[in-house]
Amino acid sequence: MTQSCPGMHSEAEAHLSKRCPVMRRLIKAHGPCQLVAQKRSPYEALVSAVAHQQLHANAAEAILRRFKALFPQTRFPKPEQVMEATDEALRGCGFSMGKMLAIRDIAAKTLSGQIPKRAAALKLGDEELIERLVAVRGVGRWTVEMLLIFTLGRADVFPSDDFGVRNGWRVAKKLDEMPKPKEFRALAERWQPHRTLAAWYLWRAADAAKV
Repeated sequence: MTQSCPGMHSEAEAHLSKRCPVMRRLIKAHGPCQLVAQKRSPYEALVSAVAHQQLHANAAEAILRRFKALFPQTRFPKPEQVMEATDEALRGCGFSMGKMLAIRDIAAKTLSGQIPKRAAALKLGDEELIERLVAVRGVGRWTVEMLLIFTLGRADVFPSDDFGVRNGWRVAKKLDEMPKPKEFRALAERWQPHRTLAAWYLWRAADAAKV
């Protein structure tokens, strides 16, 4: 699934409905999948992900606006600009020391080629990308899985550690406790090769439960 768009998921939804009664119920309840991958670079996606770590979305977006305002001549600060910026300038955007160091490392590893450009990333397998990117400061497996889903549009990624996905399963199954990530990963094998879509519907179940 590269550059997904509404309407392209019907075959996958039919597959999930046939394989899993829970998915059949969620698909009926929440309608066609609306997941659309953003056309941006892994570099930009990782910087944005680090900015959002452990923060409310509005606070993270405010920090990113200040970050972008440091370099008004570009749509998004380039890795070279991040490396040349002072610590004071980056911290002034609202980044903690840890996040500032992570963003510098993302910029450095983009320049070195360890973090590939979008065209190159699209040619790499999921696990190969995970292995390369978790070596970057501040980037864990979950962060790379979000990149695979929301930036590269991969069809078969299942973030079994994700709170929302786990909670969605708890809600859908009316369980007292959330599934353990390792057990959940094994359970999700039934949804191959459309585990991204399954995760999307579990997020919807979790969101609906909040309302």
